[in-house]
Amino acid sequence: MPKLPHKDHPLVKAKKSGIHGHGGYARTAISKGKRIIEYVGPLVSKEEAAEALSEQNEYIFTLDEDHDIDGSVLWNLARYLNHSCEPNCESDIRKGRVWIYATRAIAKGEELTYNYGYELDGFEDRPCRCGSDQCQGYMVAEEHFKSLKKRLRKQKKNPS
Repeated sequence: MPKLPHKDHPLVKAKKSGIHGHGGYARTAISKGKRIIEYVGPLVSKEEAAEALSEQNEYIFTLDEDHDIDGSVLWNLARYLNHSCEPNCESDIRKGRVWIYATRAIAKGEELTYNYGYELDGFEDRPCRCGSDQCQGYMVAEEHFKSLKKRLRKQKKNPS
């Protein structure tokens, strides 16, 4: 098992997750709106990011039109935050930095999650195992939930 970074972050600790691999968990109760952690790593070009993704690096975070963040570095504790269709956090990009905020009050020991915001294209390659009552079955941005349901109904009606 890989050694997890426990750099004494005041709000987040990494441990095994029921969602996927390891997750980030609240070390203490966190209030709604609290800035929890920064998603960090080297700034990479879109070309470098595409190459990293093709090599199965799942920690690329889209930053802007020109750059992404390669969060695969061990010192990026935020990389352990899993996707959920009913998240308790959200990401926000401010002045070229990615921050994770609480969208509601979070209890000590609760797993920290956010919606990764994936596009609808290629959803079949991104199954979701968040286990929430609102789970869509696939990791897609909330804005695509209705379209995904339509596609899945259509596929069920007309299997290839």
